[in-house]
Amino acid sequence: MTKQAAFFDIDGTISREGLISEMFKKMIRYELIDASQWYNVVEPAFTRWDKRVGDYDDYLQKMVDIYTETVKNTNSFHICYIAKKVIEQKGERVYTYTRERIRWHKENGHKVIAISGSPVELVREMSLKYGMDDYRGTIYKVGENGVYSGEIVPMWDSESKRLAVLGMAQDYGIDLSQSYAYGDTNGDFAMFKLVGHPVAINPTRELLANIQADKDLREKISIIVERKDVVYRLHADSLDLLD
Repeated sequence: MTKQAAFFDIDGTISREGLISEMFKKMIRYELIDASQWYNVVEPAFTRWDKRVGDYDDYLQKMVDIYTETVKNTNSFHICYIAKKVIEQKGERVYTYTRERIRWHKENGHKVIAISGSPVELVREMSLKYGMDDYRGTIYKVGENGVYSGEIVPMWDSESKRLAVLGMAQDYGIDLSQSYAYGDTNGDFAMFKLVGHPVAINPTRELLANIQADKDLREKISIIVERKDVVYRLHADSLDLLD
């Protein structure tokens, strides 16, 4: 019997908001991160993006840099606790489309796998909440003393996700040509190329441009846009990106 899988990015694909930003806010609340880091470094980048005059990736990178520096001196127990609280409180804020697709894949006996650039502690909690079979996230390595060492194994870039999907396909005997992948940014591009049924959820301009430039991907991908209580399915060949 053919083994099919569904690979889901989390931030912006399942979750309607970036879980790393929720993690960051809680770390401020628990005084692991000084609030001035938000007001002086992150908030200006967020405000520019929120007004649509700045880059979301710039806002995200500033948070990731501060998070990375902070956890180097933090016991993993605290991060695991905060990650659990974030998912308990924000784990229901998901897109209707992807929530139903997770349910559909599970009902059809497919392997359901989370693959995200968020810290693996968050990814683990989200995958447990939605009954997924496996997960991969960015690993912040922990030393023997239980404190993060500062060494990182990333999962936010396209190549890392590609290798992760190939590894899990081998481990589980998955037929990628019959499998699905869901994502929203260019970090998911290589994952889309590997599977027979790629689905872009509220994709970024960069991702859309790369989809349109790739004939093979353009022909097989589905583009989903969810706004308010309406889900739209678009075709890559008919998209007109406005300046």
